[in-house]
Amino acid sequence: MDHGIFTASLDFELYWGVRDKKSIDQYKENLLGARKAIPEILQDFTSKNIHATWATVGFLFFEDKESLTKRLPKQLPTYNKANLSPYTYINNNPILEKPYHFAPKLINLIAEHPGQEIGTHTLSHYCCLEKGQTIEQFEEDIRLAIEAANSCGVEIKSIVFPRNQSNKEYFPSLIKLGIKCYRGNEQFWIYRAIEDTHDTKLQRALRLADAYINISGHNTYELDDCTKSIPFNFPSSRFLRPYSSKLSTLDWLRLRRIKNAMTDAAIEHKIFHLWWHPHNVGKNTKENIEFLSKISDHYFFLKENYGMKSLNMGELCQLGEAHKNRQPHQNSETKSILPRSRSTNSTHETNNLTHSRGN
Repeated sequence: MDHGIFTASLDFELYWGVRDKKSIDQYKENLLGARKAIPEILQDFTSKNIHATWATVGFLFFEDKESLTKRLPKQLPTYNKANLSPYTYINNNPILEKPYHFAPKLINLIAEHPGQEIGTHTLSHYCCLEKGQTIEQFEEDIRLAIEAANSCGVEIKSIVFPRNQSNKEYFPSLIKLGIKCYRGNEQFWIYRAIEDTHDTKLQRALRLADAYINISGHNTYELDDCTKSIPFNFPSSRFLRPYSSKLSTLDWLRLRRIKNAMTDAAIEHKIFHLWWHPHNVGKNTKENIEFLSKISDHYFFLKENYGMKSLNMGELCQLGEAHKNRQPHQNSETKSILPRSRSTNSTHETNNLTHSRGN
């Protein structure tokens, strides 16, 4: 690969992603704010030609509880921790308020923007490493998530596992259902995929510190390493932590951490993968969007000066397949995926290195 790649993925889940941890009243500002933040995120992406994957909980495709309950799985997840399953919550609430539980119009808005892919975050925010659930239950969940998306004209190629609980035992089901890639975790031990209850205070503290200072490395990846097996794994490089008034004086470090890794990907021709949830930026939206804009500005700088490209996960799959197969028409396929940008020489790269590394 003769260029670096910047990709972004957003875990679009609304209340389904936090239902077992917070009440709606506790998280209302973030949930309602997410709906307002999404158009602003799309505007920023469009202005800088940033491509992204929106991994969407399947429940969000429905209009209301009535339409949802007609398409529920027959095999419900049998988690040992019963509160992880949303189905009791659905049955016990006669009305599911639309702003917190459904978003078909927002999904359409996202899909209408260039370079934006709708992926799956499972039907029900399914947690694949939690005890009690089975591969059969998972497979039905994914099948119904794909059907819900298809009914809205969306083809699913990518998955992000809820709570980053990727389970290799379930990969054959993904392949059978036509899902080609997923977002894995960073390789450093504090990011390993585990059950929620096994996530220690030390791991959480180190992940927080790693957002500001380089503990785990740049976490950028060679395309060959990401496409060694099917489904392809395009791991996370960095979680975009939301604005915190308590830590705002350190935001220059948080930004520098991200920009340095992006620059590494641009210079070394690797992949940098940034991710977050829309509801993370639903509170303090102004500050969060301004921070995101600085990241997208840096991507634009790297695009102009180092030839970096932006691809969503589905487009990365296409590039990976072409690269692996080494077909004679690979170059024409790649051109259809990648926008053209000017090349740079090594002297130009050296002269711009200080600026591109960020402050």
